[in-house]
Amino acid sequence: MADGVEGAPGFFSRIRHHPMLKSFLFYSLFRAIYGPFILLATWLLATESEAPIWVSVLFLVCSMVFSRMLFRVIKKRKGQPDVDD
Repeated sequence: MADGVEGAPGFFSRIRHHPMLKSFLFYSLFRAIYGPFILLATWLLATESEAPIWVSVLFLVCSMVFSRMLFRVIKKRKGQPDVDD
């Protein structure tokens, strides 16, 4: 009896099944997994190689572009609509 109507979905049930929330949670999970690996790779590139600092910056910029492309491919395979376009 969340809303007082028998059989009507409750507030939290409607929010939990909302496409925007699902998309936000999916993107957050993607960033939580992808982000630390990119930071580790950048740290190793900056500290363990003889490359100048601009190489690390260029790597981070390229990883931003690549992550957006990868996320779009994952979303299309999952069957979610593309909210950016």
